[in-house]
Amino acid sequence: LAAGWGSEAIAVWTMSPSGCELVQSTANCTGRWLSSIPGNLRGDTEELLLDDNTIQVLGNTSLRSYHHLRHLSLPRNRLELIEPDAFLSSQGVHVLSLADNLLFTNYSLTAAALSSLTALRTLDLAGNRLTEDMVSVLIWNLSSLESLSVARNIIMRLDSSVFTNLTQLLELNLEKNYIFEIDQAFEGLQRLQRLNIAYNYLPCIVEFGLTQLRVLNVSNNVIEWFLALESDDLFELEVLDLSHNHLLFFPVLPRQSKLHSLLLRDNELSFYQRFPNGTSLADVTVQFLLIDGNSTNVTTVSLWDEISHSNLSSLRLLDMSQNQVWYLPEGFLAQMPSLTHLKLNQNCLETFQLSEGDPLAMLTELDLSQNRLAELRMEMGAGDLLPNLQLFNLSTNRLRALSPGVFTYTRKITTVDLSRNRVDLCPQPSVADAVESPPCVDIRGVKTLTHLSLAGCGLRGMGGHPFQGTSLIHLDLSDNHQVLSGDLRWLQDLALTLQVLSLRNTSLYSTVADFSDFNSLVHLDLSGNSLTVFPTSLGVLKLRSLDLRDNCLLALPLDAAQMPLGKSLRELYLSRNPYNCCTLGWWDSLQQVEGLNIPDRQEVTCSYASRTLNPRALPEPVLQSCRWQMANMTLLYLVLCLPTCLTLLVAFAVIFLTLKQKLLKMVKSQCGVSGPY
Repeated sequence: LAAGWGSEAIAVWTMSPSGCELVQSTANCTGRWLSSIPGNLRGDTEELLLDDNTIQVLGNTSLRSYHHLRHLSLPRNRLELIEPDAFLSSQGVHVLSLADNLLFTNYSLTAAALSSLTALRTLDLAGNRLTEDMVSVLIWNLSSLESLSVARNIIMRLDSSVFTNLTQLLELNLEKNYIFEIDQAFEGLQRLQRLNIAYNYLPCIVEFGLTQLRVLNVSNNVIEWFLALESDDLFELEVLDLSHNHLLFFPVLPRQSKLHSLLLRDNELSFYQRFPNGTSLADVTVQFLLIDGNSTNVTTVSLWDEISHSNLSSLRLLDMSQNQVWYLPEGFLAQMPSLTHLKLNQNCLETFQLSEGDPLAMLTELDLSQNRLAELRMEMGAGDLLPNLQLFNLSTNRLRALSPGVFTYTRKITTVDLSRNRVDLCPQPSVADAVESPPCVDIRGVKTLTHLSLAGCGLRGMGGHPFQGTSLIHLDLSDNHQVLSGDLRWLQDLALTLQVLSLRNTSLYSTVADFSDFNSLVHLDLSGNSLTVFPTSLGVLKLRSLDLRDNCLLALPLDAAQMPLGKSLRELYLSRNPYNCCTLGWWDSLQQVEGLNIPDRQEVTCSYASRTLNPRALPEPVLQSCRWQMANMTLLYLVLCLPTCLTLLVAFAVIFLTLKQKLLKMVKSQCGVSGPY
């Protein structure tokens, strides 16, 4: 089979007798239930993929035919042994993947085989039940290695003897082991740049001095302290991930580094310099007792000064979410002029202050959600305050209003989330209104704002023009039970721009639901309301997604599939409505609409005689009863209409006969013609 276009390279693949796919110099034998390596592949094969087979032994002659082999992949086999001379004819292998096998059984013989791979650059030994001693034996002579993974093994302790000869190593993956102690295990790895020790049991990291390291991932351990070596040397560290640990204090970082991402999510971190009762621990120090063999060393650290001594001028991402922070030390953010993403969500913050002292001129994302914020203080007159902010998340706090100038200088703001705060939107100001307005949030005139969430804010009967001067594309008003107590006229300023609107659980009923002016709508959520009749105004819209779940609808229009709405819809949610089992013609027509997806199709039910049934498989007795009901209704209409028609006809005849002579005289007098009666 040839594939290509124009003058581009043409890839040709064939099938070998063993069932392997051959594409140029690559043989893909993945998942073929092979118990040995095929010997009938092309001799110039450079990449051999044998994942997900049942190979137990890589024998001395298994690779004899493949002198040009560069990449050998054997994950998820049953490999127990690689015989010592297995790679004698394939010593040019650069990449070897042996993950998820059983190499612990004969690791010493396998080590002898690996020692012949003098050009090996990448080795994956993950998931082989290896201890630290086994790993040490397996990699002893692999001085050419640049990348090594021993993840998902049973390593517990590392010392200087394990990685002694790996002088060229750039990347080391030790995640998901049982490591609880590291004793100078990485000191000889002078070229190491990326180190992953996530998902282990390290209790602390002290005297961190790997100056050449660029990325360190020690997330998901039990670390309570992180202390860098007291040195003025420049650390190459760029990314430090300490998330999902038990950190009690902000880490003591290198004084000079290139750190741009600091991840501290899900710890027990807090600051203790200031307490609510007015006490201070500004001068308190902590002493660490370090015991190394027979020597004892005491290190004294000031918890607050060490933060300011670290150069964080290059930091761009700081994630301190899911901690116990209830305030930030004075000048804390001033150390981070390059910060673009600040995540402080899920903490205990009661107030947050932005001032000229903390310019945050480069900040594009600020997440303060799920705190206890009752006040957001902003120093007025700070002209360069948050000029680049684009995303501002304040959801799930205790805010009732925002400072009037909060959006004055955020010239690039696009997304604001105020959901689950007790806030009101400022209405259109009235000249005659002399009484001071209640606290509110004013977003009028914020031209860059496109996404706004006001879910669960307790909004009541909106009026005026709260969105005047905005170009909102996405608006979430869900879980505001009284926001639609009037009509939808207060949304008219968004009629031309609004594309996504959520009115879930807003007590919307059919007489209020007029969406005919919102021609730009693409996604509409009307779930969890009180709709008894399908809003006719929806028929003219060209929605792509509509959610009608949890309403009181008995049926949809029979011609729904022929409406503009039916032709444009691609996703429709219909479940949890009491549809009438005898009026399901609309349901049958929707099944025929090409390209329409009903994700909750299996959950849609209908009601018949207090029974809840599946509309896709109605019992025959129910279908017959429905037909009789429809026939009876037709007969009933006929019975009701026939007497009425007969009565009108008889009445007309009586009137005509009674007034016949008078009518004839009237006609004669009008026409001027005499004649006998």
